[in-house]
Amino acid sequence: MMHLLRYIGQRLYTSWATFWFAVPFLVTYPVQWGLSHWPAGWPYLRALNKAWSRFFIMMWGVPVETIRATETVPPGQPCLYLANHSSLIDIPLLFRTLSDGPNVLGKSSLAKIPLWGPIFGRAYITVDRNSAVSRGRAIVRARQELAAGRSVIIFPEGQISSQPGQQLEPFKEGAFQLAIATGVPIVPITMPLNHHFLPDVGGLRVRWARLAIVMHAPISTAGLTAADVPALQQRVFEVITSGLRPEAGGIPGPGSWRPQAARAEAAPAATTTRPEPVG
Repeated sequence: MMHLLRYIGQRLYTSWATFWFAVPFLVTYPVQWGLSHWPAGWPYLRALNKAWSRFFIMMWGVPVETIRATETVPPGQPCLYLANHSSLIDIPLLFRTLSDGPNVLGKSSLAKIPLWGPIFGRAYITVDRNSAVSRGRAIVRARQELAAGRSVIIFPEGQISSQPGQQLEPFKEGAFQLAIATGVPIVPITMPLNHHFLPDVGGLRVRWARLAIVMHAPISTAGLTAADVPALQQRVFEVITSGLRPEAGGIPGPGSWRPQAARAEAAPAATTTRPEPVG
């Protein structure tokens, strides 16, 4: 009976979370659609997306632990926020937390999501990592954003980790080349628990779980050259990794009312050894 009640609770919470994500978007969709067609309106769209993210995360009823380093980027200074990628809610949590309305570089498939996708594709930066042309265009646009005084969020892994919460994927070099070329500081960010709430499993699997985001101290790129990319890449990798909580690794299994499947979901995931990054 307990397994059945747990399964029903999961289904009800999934419906609750989906409702509070979708309804505010549908209500504001005409405004978001209009602002996305007007470049001067993009800052207002990002402010609206921030408010939307704050609202639905609040309505989900999940506690969010926010840890900020004592040292921060001076107000008005654009930077590159480099974060680990472990869940489908990484971008909303970043929008909720960051105060300066940054742009974000996301995979091109996000622009194909019904309704939201075209808005994202116009107002934010998309990239097809399998296309050198697309990667080049994305870096150019990110550089333009930084030159205009707007920060940019990049996931240097380029994809959601195959072992979220336990290890990072090797970092791509593009973000570090961009930071050095523009001279902006890098702010490493670790989100160690997002994969518990909404894991990337090819379908909708929502579980109530606490969230956490760690804002590390900025890393200066002043005076660095292209030859410093590997060392900078390794340093940021180590800083972001330091915020992971390996004991919180693994993703929730599929819900089921059957006792055997429920026990499998509750079983702890096996720990894995973190590999060395590719420099």
